[in-house]
Amino acid sequence: MSAASSFQTFQAGPHRLVYRRSGQGTPLVLLHGLSGSRRWWRSNLKALEAVRCVYVVELVGYGSARRQRSLGVRAAARLLADWLDSLDLKGVDVVGHSMGGQIALWLTVLRPQRIRRLVLACASGLLRKKWWQVALKLPGAMRRGDLRFVPTILADGVRAGLPNLLRSSRDLLREDISELLPQIHTPTLVIWGERDVLVPPALGRMLAQAIAGASFVSLPRAGHVVMVDAPAEFNREVLRFLQQPVDVL
Repeated sequence: MSAASSFQTFQAGPHRLVYRRSGQGTPLVLLHGLSGSRRWWRSNLKALEAVRCVYVVELVGYGSARRQRSLGVRAAARLLADWLDSLDLKGVDVVGHSMGGQIALWLTVLRPQRIRRLVLACASGLLRKKWWQVALKLPGAMRRGDLRFVPTILADGVRAGLPNLLRSSRDLLREDISELLPQIHTPTLVIWGERDVLVPPALGRMLAQAIAGASFVSLPRAGHVVMVDAPAEFNREVLRFLQQPVDVL
């Protein structure tokens, strides 16, 4: 984060969100995926905060918001909706990775009047597998990404703890978003790593087809953690989408 960034929390009952804000302009919220943290956006922040007021959120149970029981997808979205209300943020752009993308979809349905544009990066929601089937693919998924990032993935997973990882993975795999997608009328970019074996690109194309007016972009050198594997390309595509005039979308 830049020197101008600030570290803040949002408390609602027993649940605590942690977020950092940096930059100026239109608000942009970044939501990490399963076992993630704010560290997963390090390669993107400089480009994004140059043109946006960026809020990097650490979800309940993860990163600096660990040591608390993680929430299910819908509960996490409701908490984020309350957070947006508390700050009275309007015209918000949201980028969600993996589980964060699934949460972002629910957030958009809960607060459509606050969300301006939506970016879904290798988002879960259409993956129909058992948690242990997905777990078996994790070693291969990490090998197809940036190997230098593997220690961060493992360290953040340990920090979150196995109970939170299992709870979150079971919930997001149980959740079927098919009936949710026709309710999305927010301009949407679906961006995927072509080498993603955890949530295959075919599901990304299905996701884009199910959301009215959504566009799909595939990055050939990236795996599941697309914003880490191909940061320059990811930043370029996301900013191009966010900065397009509305009548072009």
